[in-house]
Amino acid sequence: MRSSQGHPMTTSKLRVFDIKRFSTHDGIGIRTTVFLKGCPLRCKWCQNPEGLLPTAQVLYMENKCIHCLSCLNTSKKQGIEVKDRKICLHREKKEDWNAIVDACPTRALQFDSTEYTIEQLVTEIKKDEAFFKREGGVTISGGEPFLQPEGLVALLKACHEEGIHTAIETSLFTDLHWVKQALPYLDQIYADCKVFDTALHQKYTGVKNTLILDNIRFLLQSDKKEHVIIRTPLIPTMTATKENIAAIASFLVSIYPDVHYEILNYNPLAQSKYAYLDMDYCFEDNPKLYTKEVMESFYNIARENGIHHLVIE
Repeated sequence: MRSSQGHPMTTSKLRVFDIKRFSTHDGIGIRTTVFLKGCPLRCKWCQNPEGLLPTAQVLYMENKCIHCLSCLNTSKKQGIEVKDRKICLHREKKEDWNAIVDACPTRALQFDSTEYTIEQLVTEIKKDEAFFKREGGVTISGGEPFLQPEGLVALLKACHEEGIHTAIETSLFTDLHWVKQALPYLDQIYADCKVFDTALHQKYTGVKNTLILDNIRFLLQSDKKEHVIIRTPLIPTMTATKENIAAIASFLVSIYPDVHYEILNYNPLAQSKYAYLDMDYCFEDNPKLYTKEVMESFYNIARENGIHHLVIE
């Protein structure tokens, strides 16, 4: 079978980096959100950097570390180093990372993800089914869920058969084949349209947006178009420009005049995650949330360019 963007993934297991219960921001009602590992995009502002790589990584939480050096003593290939009394990880080293993580008594070192079979994941999701009776359900997020396409479709189908309302949050950077495979088992689709200009999209996300725009066009012409919400996250100096919002709005209404469109306020909370992975965030001085007045100005740009159905929380 074909795999998304040339990345082969197993049909029987899914790698998950988080399961968030009692969520009220990832679809209607109270939801359980499952975050799948791996993403083909490299957005400068990524909100979930721990979800980028498809393989497991070791996280280091310095605030939990008691500097017992158990990790250093377990290391055999220089994967752990102490510099200026600080633990430094060299994740590229071919260590026995399982042994190193197990040796840490305070869980300052731990893997960022867990592998589940479809059956195990459905069991986890069904622990919350009492909350699904009031318009809740499961939302599959990431990373990019379609990077594990076969397992994703299998999970959606299994949840659908259990009568669980299903939603997805996706960049849509995937083969149309997989969108078509997943669509019968989806009750709600949240799809990003981050940057309309192709060159800027590649600059800020690492990929061109041709495939994404084609998939958006397909969804907004499908029989599920009423259940599609297109989202643009506002990122200062990158996506949060009048030109970008106007272009996206005009594109969407040219396909489906009654499209549902959501403009997401900037989220400043992601910055703290980058330290766990020894990564640099895109902003040295982290911007703040946009005010209600500024958000209203972006809403007005969308309205002026034909959007009738703005999703506003």
